[in-house]
Amino acid sequence: MAVTTKLILAILLSAFLLSATNAVRDYQGQQAGQRGERGTRLTEAQQCRLTRLTASQPTNRIESEGGVTELWDENEEQFQCAGVAPMRSVIRRNSLSLPNFHPMPRLVYIERGQGLIGITYPGCAETFQSQSQSFQAGREPREERGQGRRSDQHQKVHRIRQGDVVALPAGAAHWCYNDGEEELVAVSINDLNHRSNQLDQNLRAFYLAGGVPESGRQQTQAGQRLQSRQRFQNIFRAFDTELMAEAFNIPAEIVRRMQEEQSERGLIVNVREEMRIIRPDEEEGEFEEEQGRSRRGQQWWEEATGNGLEENICTMKIRTNVEHRTQADIFSRQAGKINHVNRQKLPILKYMDMSASRGTLYPNALLTPHWSVNGHCVVYVQRGEAQVQVVDHSGQQVMNDRVNQGEMFVVPQYFASTVRAGQNGLEFVVWRTSSEPMNSQLAGYTSVIRAMPIEVLTNAYQISPNEAQRLKTNRGGESFLLSPQRRSF
Repeated sequence: MAVTTKLILAILLSAFLLSATNAVRDYQGQQAGQRGERGTRLTEAQQCRLTRLTASQPTNRIESEGGVTELWDENEEQFQCAGVAPMRSVIRRNSLSLPNFHPMPRLVYIERGQGLIGITYPGCAETFQSQSQSFQAGREPREERGQGRRSDQHQKVHRIRQGDVVALPAGAAHWCYNDGEEELVAVSINDLNHRSNQLDQNLRAFYLAGGVPESGRQQTQAGQRLQSRQRFQNIFRAFDTELMAEAFNIPAEIVRRMQEEQSERGLIVNVREEMRIIRPDEEEGEFEEEQGRSRRGQQWWEEATGNGLEENICTMKIRTNVEHRTQADIFSRQAGKINHVNRQKLPILKYMDMSASRGTLYPNALLTPHWSVNGHCVVYVQRGEAQVQVVDHSGQQVMNDRVNQGEMFVVPQYFASTVRAGQNGLEFVVWRTSSEPMNSQLAGYTSVIRAMPIEVLTNAYQISPNEAQRLKTNRGGESFLLSPQRRSF
């Protein structure tokens, strides 16, 4: 009887363990299936099944009190292929782009104007301090009537100018103020595929004030109105007022002001009086660096992250200029010049895995036929016009169009392309989804054709050795930029 009881218990225990094991396996399989489904959706969204590329203009325009935000449609096939969302912001004089953060890195090119930008990193100390808030942009300090002198501390404020490339890391809150005499125009690329973005392939920003105004929504198509409304709004609005008052230890009335939608103001607002901001990079004696606070902030960041980024994130350079002719990486007296910004010039790009270039092609000059080895290219026409040809792996032209000022297009990774500038030349900006981009050229001194033996070329193209020699060397010492040639044959 005891043996029978033990046998029954053993059978029951085995059945229980088998059932539990199967349940775990089912759960793991379900989770794997969900991960696989998510991966499949992302893969399908990112596949470059392109049969036609065209240059495009922004499709969504959001009007604000102090400027305009223009968005290209990230659902276009070419932008889905590259996994990017382009945008252009126009900030009018004495206006402020409200503080916000986004879940993906953004690389910005300042097309026109100048201003101030502040980027707030978590864990970094407010190392800049003034004895008053009376430092107006470009003016002498003055004492405000009835308020006296106040102290203020904050993280570093950077001066940005035309031609600057500015790196905005994912999750870092930032704002921008136009203190110049003309509009500040910034063109940006958001890398939706970056590892920091674990949400989805949609552009979004988390605003700490403001929101999409009613007038801005009226500028969009019906299907885009709600989308714009949803992805650019003040996050404080949804929090409980009393809870926020307790969190900040302030009166509830102040929180209600923070939560106000102020729908007619929008994402960029007019500043009633010129902002008074510490600018230690421009004015001597307006700040005091507190080394002790900086070290404590640095130590906190190291303990919190431990990923190697902590060593210099608080003081890392976030901008560089690409308009200096003397700093051109590629220069030709007959063809033009190109300035690159990669992880070597701007180390923060290592963590963003992005880079940019600004180029000038003289009238009728060419970019050699080439392909990008390790990233997609997003091209913006700043001035002039050009004829662009792009060819895919099947030997089909996916683009053979004339592009004009203000237009943008994508050249996918490994797709071969070439550009010929128009009669008035071409100025352009290229963003790449790699921090250390590489190109492989088809023509010119450093081309793959020149590197091949003559015997390979004669057999590949059924040409004579003399013709193969001319194919290899007729461009002389020219490389990426090719000057216009008069035919001599």
